Amino acid sequence: MARALVLVDVQRDFCPGGSLATERGNEVAGLIGAYQLSHASDYGVVVATQDWHIDPGAHFSDTPDFIDSWPVHCVADSDGAQIQEKVRTDLIDEFFRKGEHTAAYSGFEGTSAGDGTPLADWLRSRGIDSLDIAGIATDHCVRATALDALKQGFRVRILTRLCSAVAEKSGDAALEEMHAAGAQLV
Repeated sequence: MARALVLVDVQRDFCPGGSLATERGNEVAGLIGAYQLSHASDYGVVVATQDWHIDPGAHFSDTPDFIDSWPVHCVADSDGAQIQEKVRTDLIDEFFRKGEHTAAYSGFEGTSAGDGTPLADWLRSRGIDSLDIAGIATDHCVRATALDALKQGFRVRILTRLCSAVAEKSGDAALEEMHAAGAQLV
């Protein structure tokens, strides 16, 4: 069994000071950076997903509903789209970008920044069958990535201490949904 660490959207715009910040974003980024150092040998590969919006249509709105539309965030090549500086990018094997022209929540909608390979194919080509998932936001992109990973047949563990929700209530509901779908919460 080969395991990967999947870091979901730990980007500056989703951390305090960013355009769509979660309250614990910076704290979680710091915890993830420390975790990467102390658990490097636990994983066959480490990957990171990134919102990478060019023109996602109605996903961006001047009057967002925070359900289907959001303030402008993670515009491709912008400062806000960069991985938060506390995360050890030198310990990430590949980056997967998603949402150039659509709303994309799941990392499995992303493709390699290196060669355009879809995330599931990239992981399988390296013998990965189990994923530990951490990142931002528990109630949106972490949730969607975990549910898609399960549908793709991967074993999934959610590193709950290393996730930041938009809101506590929706974050807790997302954790319950992921657990009910087969993810292990650790």
